Amino acid sequence: MAKAIMIQGTMSNAGKSLLAAGLCRIFKQDGYKVAPFKSQNMALNSFITKEGLEMGRAQVMQAEAAGIQPSVLMNPILLKPTNDVGSQVIVNGEVLGTMSAREYFQYKKQLIPKVMEAYHKLEEDYDIIVIEGAGSPAEINLKQEDIVNMGMAKQAMAPVLLVGDIDRGGVFAQLIGTIMLLEKEEQEMVKGMIINKFRGDKTILDPGVAALEEKTGIPVVGVAPYMELEVEDEDSLTERFSGNQEVGVIDIAVIRVPRISNFTDFNALEVIPGVSVRYVKHPGELKNPDMIILPGTKNTMEDLLWMRQNGLEASILKKAAEGKIIFGVCGGYQMLGETLSDPEGVEAGGTIKGMGLLPMDTVFKESKTRTRVEGTFPKVEGILNTLTGVSLEGYEIHMGESTLKEGASAFTEITDSVTGATKQDGACCGRIYGSYVHGIFDREEVAKRIVEAIGKEKGVDVSQMAGVDFASFKETQYDKLASGLREHLDMKKIYEILNQGI
Repeated sequence: MAKAIMIQGTMSNAGKSLLAAGLCRIFKQDGYKVAPFKSQNMALNSFITKEGLEMGRAQVMQAEAAGIQPSVLMNPILLKPTNDVGSQVIVNGEVLGTMSAREYFQYKKQLIPKVMEAYHKLEEDYDIIVIEGAGSPAEINLKQEDIVNMGMAKQAMAPVLLVGDIDRGGVFAQLIGTIMLLEKEEQEMVKGMIINKFRGDKTILDPGVAALEEKTGIPVVGVAPYMELEVEDEDSLTERFSGNQEVGVIDIAVIRVPRISNFTDFNALEVIPGVSVRYVKHPGELKNPDMIILPGTKNTMEDLLWMRQNGLEASILKKAAEGKIIFGVCGGYQMLGETLSDPEGVEAGGTIKGMGLLPMDTVFKESKTRTRVEGTFPKVEGILNTLTGVSLEGYEIHMGESTLKEGASAFTEITDSVTGATKQDGACCGRIYGSYVHGIFDREEVAKRIVEAIGKEKGVDVSQMAGVDFASFKETQYDKLASGLREHLDMKKIYEILNQGI
């Protein structure tokens, strides 16, 4: 049976996902079969496995770091917020239903057997399981029937490494306060602490580390540096949204709608030298981009109304009239049509006008399309006609079907890798493009052709701005992460903690 170690944090975005990925990579490099696990994940960034099942993106990233195929066993429960008080509940990759926060809190204990069934299946096939917690284990109002932090650690008999984020300040209070709010038996399960995202001279921190160990009786097993890495983010706490707003040689503006999902779609564009990918919330931030992308969203209709109210829709329509490229992915693609209808109340209910940039109508339905696909761009119109014949791959995950009308042609032709069925997807009309395929930019040739087409029209030399093989690029990032952690974590002590258990 596998040995386990668990990463918990003092708060959300303390760096649990990245540290878990780094440990997965290190254990893999050291010759172990290792898998990630997170019993319950709340995120709008999700992924479709080769079986057509849905799971959280963070565990996909960790599985890649471990060198294995992602499986829903690694994330048996995924919560996708639909509004401020409710979430779609996905269990073992399939939609269970939509629940309010209170309903789910009362229901979740019924899911413990499914969580442990998934965990035990992983135990049978791997040497080490790296478990990730969620939020903080010190949320004393939520500790009853906990299935994701100390409750999970007890079930798995996993020693805990507690992570604090020094970059946001107050790391000593974070760590000591969290320990103090744990029950005595829980405190004894915390075998080490990690100070994360440190910048500067570590010797200045040493007195604080010594005091922290003295007050808690728990060793600090590392001070991890703030690392600049290009790996996939889990949720809306990503620093990408508040990052660099400088305009590059090729400028792409992604509309940051309130319920943005799967923004990892654009990582492959971000890593191209000279290309700026800016996340925009207000009309004043839009500037004069070469391409505007409307991303996926968990609530297409409400996010379109949000854009309509704050003026972004009018700004985008103006840019479209000026001849800018407008590209919609999934929910963003649905927004580009003429009407959006929701007769079954999947989203907001009723019917609203779309942006009218593509001649098509969308109808939302209870059934969820959820599959992996591969295909080509058969015959693309307009400035992106250089995509014609290029291969693509990705996945579909949406509720709703779009029907093209006269004046639009399909953008891609894709084959469902689960059923083997082939169909047309998306639409193009002039300089407006849309597709249901997430990951559509990930293939090197796709991103390269788009950048080249924009550069050619602008009269810009983009010969030094070639795309990258994103899968290979991510491998270099996982190795960089592992190297940085090996240098700054006491891996000998971590292996002792892993082998001793609790």
